[in-house]
Amino acid sequence: MTKSFKVLLLLSLFLFILPGCSHQDKNQDIVIGVAWPFESNNSLFREGVRLAVMQINAGGGVNGHKIRLIEKDDQASVSDGMTIAQSFADNNEIVAVIGHRNSFISIPASRVYQEAGLLMISPASTSPELTKNGYKNVFRSIPSDDKIVAQLVSYAARQGHRQMVIFYAEDSYGMDLANSFEDHAIENGITIVDRISYYGGLKELNRLKQKWLALGFDGVFVADSLPEGAEFIADARRVGISVPFMGGNAMDSPALYEIAGQSALGTVIGTVFNPHDPRDETQRFVKAFREQYKTMPGSYAAQGYDAVNLLAAAIEKSGSTDSAAIAKELHRLKNWPGVTGFHGFDNNGNDMAAKAVMKIQRENEFEYMK
Repeated sequence: MTKSFKVLLLLSLFLFILPGCSHQDKNQDIVIGVAWPFESNNSLFREGVRLAVMQINAGGGVNGHKIRLIEKDDQASVSDGMTIAQSFADNNEIVAVIGHRNSFISIPASRVYQEAGLLMISPASTSPELTKNGYKNVFRSIPSDDKIVAQLVSYAARQGHRQMVIFYAEDSYGMDLANSFEDHAIENGITIVDRISYYGGLKELNRLKQKWLALGFDGVFVADSLPEGAEFIADARRVGISVPFMGGNAMDSPALYEIAGQSALGTVIGTVFNPHDPRDETQRFVKAFREQYKTMPGSYAAQGYDAVNLLAAAIEKSGSTDSAAIAKELHRLKNWPGVTGFHGFDNNGNDMAAKAVMKIQRENEFEYMK
């Protein structure tokens, strides 16, 4: 064996095992990690993710490879979420991660994924802080708080609201959402007369009600997740607060009505998915979801479905399972047609094409607003 032949042989072997190389065993699965609070706040997300994988695999997979999921429950806990993030980062099989639901987990977890060179796409975390570091492997496939809030505040102003209260969670999602709402409110001639993140029970809430009445409040914006946001609405109705409520996408779940009951009626939610959208992509998804699960899909089912298909499209286009190559293709996507609308990412991983929609809680169901 000549020296030059040995060099060529070694080079060929090196290229074959190089991370990110498009060569892949024909029987090797494309493994995607999924992190979500499945047990406590699934909201049909798992069903949407699994439907997308089922359809893709039934159609032959991606570039001839099946998708396999590794699902882990982060319990809506930072410590559990970080443990899962590290376990995904240490797993050489995993090519991308879908998750997490909560911004307060996604933000610290994003650093773990970025440092490991692992792609992360969150279909639910709306905090602007998630993408402020400009990590090239971190994406959100949902409008930011700012986009969702802009529509809600515009609606509130058109409805004649002028003096509003904000109830918010003391986490990154709640504080960012509250700040964004207040900024847009000022621009639209709405005064925020008070902001609270805690009350010690119905007695204190009743005292706050008297204060707000004296200030002439005419609406409350709830910058919190479930179940806490729904519990606040129920308590507010118990002490006689009768003004309209509004909330962000984290309140978009049947659990809003399940927890708050009649107290939730009339609550306006900013969200991302309208199952009555006449586009073919949306209606095919709704039909398939109803056939598979015997229920209508919600926004998190649709977001999970789109996240899987976004990754599949980027993997197919790149011809690789390397996170950097997949991320490069995601950054190139412009106006990609998903079931929630169109998607397209800027250099920081923000979904600039995604749109917000609004809906209002009716008796045991949401009604979508034009």
